[in-house]
Amino acid sequence: MSTFDFSGLNPDLILDAIESTDIRVESGLLALNSYENRVYQFLAEDRKRYVVKFYRPQRWTKQQIQEEHDFAAELASHEIPIVAPLVICGQSLHFYQGYLFAVFPSAGGRQFEADNLDQLEWMGRFIGRMHSVAKSKTFKHRPAISIQSHLEIPAKELKQTTLIPQDLHQAFFTILEQVIELTQKCYNDSTHIRLHGDCHAGNILWRDGPTFVDLDDCRTGPAIQDLWMMLSGDRQQQFIQLDTLVEAYEEFCDFDRAQLSLIEPLRAMRMVHYMAWLSNRWNDPAFPQAFPWFAEGRYWEQQILALKEQLSILQEPALIL
Repeated sequence: MSTFDFSGLNPDLILDAIESTDIRVESGLLALNSYENRVYQFLAEDRKRYVVKFYRPQRWTKQQIQEEHDFAAELASHEIPIVAPLVICGQSLHFYQGYLFAVFPSAGGRQFEADNLDQLEWMGRFIGRMHSVAKSKTFKHRPAISIQSHLEIPAKELKQTTLIPQDLHQAFFTILEQVIELTQKCYNDSTHIRLHGDCHAGNILWRDGPTFVDLDDCRTGPAIQDLWMMLSGDRQQQFIQLDTLVEAYEEFCDFDRAQLSLIEPLRAMRMVHYMAWLSNRWNDPAFPQAFPWFAEGRYWEQQILALKEQLSILQEPALIL
């Protein structure tokens, strides 16, 4: 496999890889916003726009990526609006000089408005439809959201990084350990289903309704994982948003209200996982350029405050509908 940081991925290789699928590039390439993978839009000879996605080497196995593609195709077959990879010469996943990649039709639209209750209601129905299909099978290769994957392993990785200023170590790891301990007590292994896994506004395009554009983080986990990232604002605002989402969701899929108690543990897990993700990617030149603040003391001071706030929220009663 190629290096973890895409150092060998150059324009000539990208064009050669695309044309190895018998698609001829007319013009491009336009780099799209993606840090984990490398994604480019281009115009082909057929005058259609496509998007090519090169998967970060050494992150997912071929079987795990193929399972992502199969899930997308399954959802699309049920008329759930999602941009699934194109099947070319009988396959959706391709390999060229050390890189796994896929080609997608280009999809346009504006960003989903998380504070728009009409759009939230639509998203609730959409996710309910998606989960009604997701429940019918299980992943064999994709991982699950777990305490180990999203708390314990990231915490160990953060202890090994040199990016956290030494004078903040004690304060940061003291509050981190408290958050982890309380999250472990609050999080339970409830019923797991196949999920989008990273269902936030940046992964939704809006044009006469919602369309998902990325299943790169699809995993197994509790259904609430695909709902809670839609919430914003204070507790009262989140209650209204959650009520809107769940009522629409239940038009197509049953929802276990006991999972409402998992929202804040899942938020804490995402916070810790995100910090470790940035730390692990720091040797990729794209990350210091995109996230220069990550190596600054001020960022880690802010994270200490954010973790203290999250610890307090974890001690509050869960939202109840």
